[in-house]
Amino acid sequence: MSTLLLQCVGPLQAWDTQSNFGVRTTGREPSKSGIIGMLCAALGRARSEPLTDLAALRMGVRVDQEGRVLRDWHTAGKGGYLKASGSIERKNLITSTRYYLADAAFLVGFESNDLDLLLNLHAALRNPHWLLFLGRKARVPSEPPYLADGLRDVNLVESLQDYAWIGRSRKLYDGIGEEVRLMLEDENGSQVRNDNPISFEKGRRKFTARRVRTLFIAKPPYQTAVAEEESI
Repeated sequence: MSTLLLQCVGPLQAWDTQSNFGVRTTGREPSKSGIIGMLCAALGRARSEPLTDLAALRMGVRVDQEGRVLRDWHTAGKGGYLKASGSIERKNLITSTRYYLADAAFLVGFESNDLDLLLNLHAALRNPHWLLFLGRKARVPSEPPYLADGLRDVNLVESLQDYAWIGRSRKLYDGIGEEVRLMLEDENGSQVRNDNPISFEKGRRKFTARRVRTLFIAKPPYQTAVAEEESI
């Protein structure tokens, strides 16, 4: 087994799997559909193209910084908007409530026997075809998702356990305790997530359920390069 690692680090992220227009929530860690959408953008894969190879990847997420949930009351349509009836609405604004994760950091891994696929994904993350977002459009990464050493010749769990912490502050690292949370895709897991994508095609979006379990693993090692920079 080989594993591809990528990072999701940014001021705001939103990993929504169940919202309607009026209220848009966020999960506490990246969804599989959201990350596969990012990989499709990196590859330049159109919404109408199949997702079978990507959906078959086994996913794990290590939560290096849990982040804080923020609420935003959002308005749109101030200049007028077209209604389904064909008329123009100029008086009433469209309002929605949107939730985000602030200052979160996640290490995401995908495990597969298909090394060629992982090599292609690693290369695509290094030079993405389209812009990459952290779940919702305009939620841009503060650090590239691509990790130069992110292609690992070990299994998913070992990769997530051993890779250095991806936060950027020794103070934060010292304050997270002795363990971090790990969300692992597992067919025997007790939790069900309806975020395994079948199609992203407009008007035909479809997802299926997958099972995950929560683990707590020893805090990963602090990044040597960051430690050296802070000592200068």
